[in-house]
Amino acid sequence: MTIDELNARYGAPERIVFRQGHCGYPEAVLANRYGSAEVALLGANVLSYRPTGISPVIFRPAKRDYNRGESFHGGIPVCFPQFGKLAIPGMAQHGFARMMPFEVRSTQYSEEMTEIVLGLKSDAATRELWPHDFDLEVKISVSMKLNLSMTTTNTGSEPFEFTGGFHPYFVAGERDAVTVEGLDGCEYVYAVDMSNRVQQGSLAMVSSADNVYTLKPAAKHEFAIIDKSLRRAIAMVSSGNQTAIVWNPGPEGKLADFEADDWRKFVCVEPVTSWPKATQALEPGGKHSLLVAIQSVADSNS
Repeated sequence: MTIDELNARYGAPERIVFRQGHCGYPEAVLANRYGSAEVALLGANVLSYRPTGISPVIFRPAKRDYNRGESFHGGIPVCFPQFGKLAIPGMAQHGFARMMPFEVRSTQYSEEMTEIVLGLKSDAATRELWPHDFDLEVKISVSMKLNLSMTTTNTGSEPFEFTGGFHPYFVAGERDAVTVEGLDGCEYVYAVDMSNRVQQGSLAMVSSADNVYTLKPAAKHEFAIIDKSLRRAIAMVSSGNQTAIVWNPGPEGKLADFEADDWRKFVCVEPVTSWPKATQALEPGGKHSLLVAIQSVADSNS
């Protein structure tokens, strides 16, 4: 659909607006009294989120355009049907969904919420990469929080296993001033050398991290990213995930998207169904939902 067609069918003045994005793909802007978010239809990536009266929450590098067919480090990428690169041999890291255009399925708004629903279905192109029939639906809404959901449905006749997740890049005023709460006592794998460790207390982000935490059994998981330099805390609640990953590449992590000091400007806390193997199983007709809510507030303890 063209930008004009998207706006005519799914837009709403001052609430939901479609515009041209990078590389010819549309972006949607969601807005209301609580804040705004930009969403790329390419990959269903939340490119920005800014609550009203508060500084931006999501980091996005300025160095390079968001381009189909290439990984993009920034925003909140959708990772499916694998997170990382160990679950499905030969598949691109974090799967193919983040590099494919999603369709707009619906939009809605009220006094308290503005929402877009995007979808990706299996087709000949996805079957060349992964031989399963699926439907992936991503719902993004702005209310007092940024709410995300990713629902996977097995639309085929055979069971399959997958692993997926969201990969949020949270803005940091200074990485070394950030601590992550909610992981105390969790076992984790330091993925650089695959060593097994246990988190003791808060995680101080004073060095590079690639920590894969096995979460304690719970209906929901609560985390806080506390940034003393910005005097704020980002609260994140998730469900449908067995794993959380905390990542920052440090100065040694050379990524094409980044300026030399961009590693100082973000911390990733990523809700993931499972890692390293694809252990989330779906029978034909089965569904799985990963839910995430993100809220930024002033930190009175900073």
